[in-house]
Formats: sequence, structure tokens, C-alpha cells
Amino acid sequence: MNPLFWLGLSILLVAASLTAVLVVAIPALQELARAARSAEKLFDTLSRELPPTLNAIRNTSLEITDLTDDVSEGVKSASQVVKQADQSLDSARKQAQNIQASTRSVLVGIKTAWLTFTRPRNNKRSSIERLPINDQAQLTLREREMLRQENRRTEQETYRNNNGYNKAVNWENDFNEGDLVSKSAPLEDWSD
Repeated sequence: MNPLFWLGLSILLVAASLTAVLVVAIPALQELARAARSAEKLFDTLSRELPPTLNAIRNTSLEITDLTDDVSEGVKSASQVVKQADQSLDSARKQAQNIQASTRSVLVGIKTAWLTFTRPRNNKRSSIERLPINDQAQLTLREREMLRQENRRTEQETYRNNNGYNKAVNWENDFNEGDLVSKSAPLEDWSD
């Protein structure tokens, strides 16, 4: 066998292989060229459309941030208004309680004064009490005790007579405006 034969055969096989590779590679290269053109069109579209879209997204995020800040400021101001209203209600409630207590005090004072001026006076004062202090005779211990016991009222006497200051305690229950109408009170002589 001749070496030229082998050389010719190997060249023929190489040529057949290259032809087969070219026949197979040409459609693949065409597809690759089409894919490259599609990618180029995609990149052109992206370069045209993406920056405005990104700017719009950025602007939207900035607006959302501004709106969030505005809403949080609104919530803070609303909470401050609620706190101020609550403080105003508390101060109004305290003032109403103070006014109520003052009104009660005034009414109790008026009722007590009225009861004091309209109650009948008992002239059970001893002549020793009416004397000036330096004119009073010196009393023994026993005499002083006797005077103290005479001047004291027992609890039963106070409730029986119903003539004490304890009537003013229940002023809310038994206070009538008719009580303030002038009754003819006995005139007392204070010129002692």
C-alpha cells in the first residue's frame, strides 16, 4: 500500500469532515446571528425604556416617602390635639369639682347661718357668765364642775331637741329655696 494512497484518503476524509461541519454549522451560525440581532433590539429597547421607568419608580418612591412623612406628621398632630383635648377635659372636670365644692360650702354656710339666726334662743345663761371676767367671783373646783355639767348637753338632748348644727350636715337632702325666704325671726338684744 502506497503512502500516497493513505495521504489522499486522509485528505479526502478531512475534506468530507469539514464539509459536514460546515453543513451543520451554517444553520447554527444563522440562528446565532438572529439571536444576536434580537439581543441587540432588546438592549436598544431597554436602553430607551428603562431609564424613564427607573426615574418614574424613583419619583414614586420619593412621593411615597413624602406621603408617609405627611401622614406621620398628621398622626402626631392629631395625637397632640387629642392630648390637649384630654387635658382640657381634665381641667374642666377639676374646675367643675372645685365649683361644686365651693357651691356646697356656700350653701352649707348660708343654711347654717339661717338656722343660727332663726332658731329660738334659750336664755339659760347664769348671771355669773354675764359678768365681766374680772368681776367674776372665784369659784371652787366643785362649783366649776357643776357649771360645766349644766352647760353641757347630752347627745340625746341634742337629737331630741333637733336644735343643733347637725341639721346642716344633710343640706343636700333637705335644702329648699323656701328656707331662704325671710321668716320673722325674733329680734335679739345684743347690747349687753
